[in-house]
Amino acid sequence: MSARGFSAAAGQQASSGRQSVVVVGGGLAGITAALDCARSGADVTLLESRGRLGGAAYSFAQGELTVDNGQHVFLRCCTAYRTLLEQLEATDLVTLQPRLELAVLGPDGRQGWLRRSRLPAPLHLAGSLVRYPYLNVRERFAVAMAIQRLRSVDPEDPGNDKSSFGEWLRNHGQDGQAIAMLWELIARPTLNLTVEDASLAQAAQVFRLGLLEDKAAGDIGWAVAPLSEIHDRAARQALERAGVRVRLRATVKAINVTSIGLGVEASDDYAADVDAVVLAVPPNSAARLLPPQAGLEHDFASRLGRSAIVNLHVVYDRRVLDHAFAASVGTPVQWVFDRTSSSGLKTGQYLAVSLSAADDELAATNNELRERYLPALSELLPATRSATVEQFFVTREHSATFRASPNARTWRPVARTGVPGLTLAGAWTDTGWPATMEGAVRSGHTAASEAIRQMAGARNAPPQEMESVGVRTSAR
Repeated sequence: MSARGFSAAAGQQASSGRQSVVVVGGGLAGITAALDCARSGADVTLLESRGRLGGAAYSFAQGELTVDNGQHVFLRCCTAYRTLLEQLEATDLVTLQPRLELAVLGPDGRQGWLRRSRLPAPLHLAGSLVRYPYLNVRERFAVAMAIQRLRSVDPEDPGNDKSSFGEWLRNHGQDGQAIAMLWELIARPTLNLTVEDASLAQAAQVFRLGLLEDKAAGDIGWAVAPLSEIHDRAARQALERAGVRVRLRATVKAINVTSIGLGVEASDDYAADVDAVVLAVPPNSAARLLPPQAGLEHDFASRLGRSAIVNLHVVYDRRVLDHAFAASVGTPVQWVFDRTSSSGLKTGQYLAVSLSAADDELAATNNELRERYLPALSELLPATRSATVEQFFVTREHSATFRASPNARTWRPVARTGVPGLTLAGAWTDTGWPATMEGAVRSGHTAASEAIRQMAGARNAPPQEMESVGVRTSAR
């Protein structure tokens, strides 16, 4: 054992004869990795610095309301996240549209729809495009042509990752109106960047997988209960059923490479030597904890960058929105969600306005945001003009996601590091997906699979083979 000794839990791991794994971080990636490792037969401990699980998708109390920190949705194509919901026995806490149907609101009560038909992709969206009120006939035809061309853009081509999606759109006949009224509507919330700032490869992955290859892929799902009911309460119960020990408020201080494996030290007097560690924390935290032998560039976290999300929470004294959620165009409001039921509000209506790529809003005061967005909501939702705002508050996620900008994939590390048994997980790792719940879950599976494979190899390999493991950098 390490010189600092070990906790009772670590001693139980050592005496059990089973290989031991520590998962650092209790977000979706860490939860997934812990469940996978436990199912493989490993003895698993999950360490989380906060007093809850769920990572960036959680709830908190605001007076008598239960408030999600931000609005998180998933699509039918998010198969890994949907499977995790089944494992957490939480499918009754979410809902999924039987068929894509998205209201697109404009100022002064205008309304359009993006709906899918029974036709195969991409023709399933043709009817909506023909009737889309925010584009003229020429722009609709140009959009249809660009959709066809986008289907041939390879998300895995490094050249496409170096290009801007906005530049590609302009080169394929998309004017400012089409970009603002349609392309930005989808790209901004999924990539957390404007089309000008986003990587073509990442945008192509989103549009191809979510809308252009499978007619059902883009059906939208969302939580009908507070997020912490799913990602904290249900997750803790699932981890307990799997035999995973969860230690909350346990901040990991160091991960050390020892002569017999990996040593982990945490703030709650936890210290253990283990066979594998899955590091499932944000990139800045990972950069602080990774030992030099891991082989990552020292500045990979700053190279990934960060993009903000700001959420406005507005409680009206009456119902003002007739949809569960809606997107908007021609207004600073982007997407708005009805969270009345899940919040526990008894009278009136509680709306959450989600603002992606919100670096400008991040710097604004609450009063400045109120003065800008309440009139915008009034233009968008005529019923608000006779309603009273009973509450208005703001939540800010300064580092909501990494920046999926050109060349970002160069700095997204793979799960395997240069240290045997130490793997990385998180939506910021090289999943091929943007920073979504689906990407986080997929990263957890990949990191756990690599850790399990390496433990199996270490158990069976002679000592000289163990010494030959090399170090790789994060650059592709």
